[in-house]
Amino acid sequence: MLVELFGSHELVVTVKQAIPWGLIVLIPALALTGASGFSIAGNRSGTRIDGKRRRMLVIAGIGLLVLTPSAFYLSAGTPFTTVFTLVQAVELLAGAVSLTLMAMSVRDGFELSGRFRTNADRG
Repeated sequence: MLVELFGSHELVVTVKQAIPWGLIVLIPALALTGASGFSIAGNRSGTRIDGKRRRMLVIAGIGLLVLTPSAFYLSAGTPFTTVFTLVQAVELLAGAVSLTLMAMSVRDGFELSGRFRTNADRG
């Protein structure tokens, strides 16, 4: 986003074309994170664990159905067109939703591990 605001047209294109290469690392890392979470949870259930499972499925869906196709489209598209801007806005919104869901899962993971105690746990 900063590149688009302050960079040259060539720099914007270069950055957009580099992003799909990052997916080579990002997608397996997210898959391993999800798999390890499911493995650690095992057969346990509960509000927090069930919430983490549901959020992970939503995060994976957003990544596969919105973020990955958007990254490929934006890397091949011509910057500064209406469609490009619209796809980028959808991508930013989907990314924000995914990051929020990930933060919620991290919070729940910390609370499940006893690292952080909730107000209900203190009372």
